[in-house]
Amino acid sequence: MKTLQSTLLLFLFVPLIKPAPPSQQDSRTIYDYGTDNFEESLFSRDYEDKSLDGKSIKEKETMIIIPDEKGFQLQKDESIKPLSPKKENDEMPTCLLCVCLSGSVYCEEVDIDAVPPLPKESAYLYARFNKIKKLTAKDFADIPNLRRLDFTGNLIEDIEDGTFSKLSLLEELTLAENQLLKLPVLPPKLTLFNAKYNKIKSRGIKANAFKKLNNLSFLYLDHNALESVPLNLPESLRVIHLQFNNITSITDDTFCKANDTSYIRDRIEEIRLEGNPIILGKHPNSFICLKRLPVGSYI
Repeated sequence: MKTLQSTLLLFLFVPLIKPAPPSQQDSRTIYDYGTDNFEESLFSRDYEDKSLDGKSIKEKETMIIIPDEKGFQLQKDESIKPLSPKKENDEMPTCLLCVCLSGSVYCEEVDIDAVPPLPKESAYLYARFNKIKKLTAKDFADIPNLRRLDFTGNLIEDIEDGTFSKLSLLEELTLAENQLLKLPVLPPKLTLFNAKYNKIKSRGIKANAFKKLNNLSFLYLDHNALESVPLNLPESLRVIHLQFNNITSITDDTFCKANDTSYIRDRIEEIRLEGNPIILGKHPNSFICLKRLPVGSYI
């Protein structure tokens, strides 16, 4: 009877007993990586390890994972060539390097050494305080609507003939603070020309350089090396700055007309000649047509 009771109790407790969970070591799954169907995978990593002109250049190296019997190997992909280093500003779009705004292009203090390609609709270019050494006819060949150019504070020594020949609308041209020895042929509609603080001598200005500029009102040639006042200055001039040159002589025809004592040059508002080795008081007939005497030394 006791044996029967024990058997019944055993059958009652067996369903309540659960097998122990497998140990953590036995629970891992083993995967078999075959190499027959494994595709090559690429990954890239960037690093910096070269320099040009003291500036870091970024280069990208591409590696290939190749399976073999023992595992995986890394091999450099020679088919992908690194980009060649470029100088800063090379081939950079002008309107990223400079500021383009409503027909105006501002390229000030960006260390350019040549005139950048300009948008065709450009009317105003401010390229002050750069390292431009030369202006060429190609610089403005396709930009016919230019009205103002300002190259103050560059290193310009030479301007090709015909550089401004197609700029029929150009009104203001500033070449101040450069290294010019002579003047280029100027466009006909100029109202302002500024070439102060250069190295221009009188022989660097052609006799008729200003004669046909019938709209020219402001002429700034101070702080150069002129030995005389430029000839054939147009009647339209209002302001003439020639101070601090090497002007030693002046004639009755420089500003007036020696053969016409009734001639009055009424548009001129200011002539500056101070800082030149000339005594203006010795040339009284040179100013009889003017409403105001030039600024300078008279004794």
